[in-house]
Amino acid sequence: MVNQKSQFLQLFSESLDNQTFCKLSMGNYKGIENDLKNIYVKRVLIKHEEKLSFTYRYKTKDIVKNFGIQDGVNLVATFLENGFKVATLFTNDFDLVLEELNNQKVTLRKNEPTTKIQVSLDHDRPKKRLINTQEKAYLYELKITDAEGNVYKNAQDKYRQINHYVDILSSLMKEIPPQNLKKVVDMGSGKGYLTFALYDYLKNVLHLETSVIGVEFREDMVNLCNQIAQKTDFDGLKFLQGTIEDYDSMDTNILIALHACDTATDDAIYKGITAQADLIVVAPCCHKQIRREMEKNKVDNELNFLLKYGIFLERQAEMVTDGIRALILEYFGYKTKVFQFISDAHTPKNVLVVGVKNKINPKKQTEIIEKLKATKTYFGIDYHHLEKLLF
Repeated sequence: MVNQKSQFLQLFSESLDNQTFCKLSMGNYKGIENDLKNIYVKRVLIKHEEKLSFTYRYKTKDIVKNFGIQDGVNLVATFLENGFKVATLFTNDFDLVLEELNNQKVTLRKNEPTTKIQVSLDHDRPKKRLINTQEKAYLYELKITDAEGNVYKNAQDKYRQINHYVDILSSLMKEIPPQNLKKVVDMGSGKGYLTFALYDYLKNVLHLETSVIGVEFREDMVNLCNQIAQKTDFDGLKFLQGTIEDYDSMDTNILIALHACDTATDDAIYKGITAQADLIVVAPCCHKQIRREMEKNKVDNELNFLLKYGIFLERQAEMVTDGIRALILEYFGYKTKVFQFISDAHTPKNVLVVGVKNKINPKKQTEIIEKLKATKTYFGIDYHHLEKLLF
């Protein structure tokens, strides 16, 4: 029983990974939930993130709930153990029917596909991943895929995340003339997953001769990434050992810093602004500096009833920190965007702050200075680290 259900779930997961999944249905419900008859599963795209949409069909109503891909797979597994006796997986390659009989015997039948469609998602899902797995030696070296290009089961989320990042960056880069895409710097590049994928996209999809540099403090990560870059003939990609603060960002066109801790994000924005980078993209993390300021000064205002709770203070500090960062970017002539880029199921640090180089507006600069002063006074902030670096 366990083996056949496990095989069904494995083929379900694989169909999601290789884009052959069409739909899944579960029926013959014998569980404890009143009036539940069937569940139907399809794949959708919501706010740039792939999800599984579950339609719960009751006797008199339908209820729709959306889940992350892995959470959805786990949920199907739970339902198959708790109530649903029949499940049918429809893919472009085959139909798969799992059935638990009255004697508790479980059968698994693979049939010819009854559904043959161009798999797509709601909400204008992109037709294909920007970073595929075929002939991508760096994905193998980074342990994302095996030698044949199959994504490892434990690397599925990382592979989706890489594609999601590149998808976001590809959209942002459309606002920059191709001739300006000469130098990209990824500050705090870590093991280089995104850095390699972005270089691959620039070189092999956009066919640009762009220099991409990963800056990372950990020397072992730098050595590993340089070895992989050399081994995979990524001649325009290199990794440097050092800190964001010490890096010379001159001539940088795109500056990226994902999850740089606390004021390291400010250091990265500072480097981007002083380099007059065309695009600055940061995913802030650990907003400690402003929280300490707010805790130290404890200004009496209308938010006291909220800020006495630590969790609310933390969230407010995050919003104030990133709001001031966006204001300072605007002061220096950047058009700003702030949005959630991945589900908080993956990480609570899921805000992306983006600045696209535009023209400086002196009148707006005056307004921003006044707004910064008022904000700091209201929240009891003596200084913001990025402000200290630039003014």
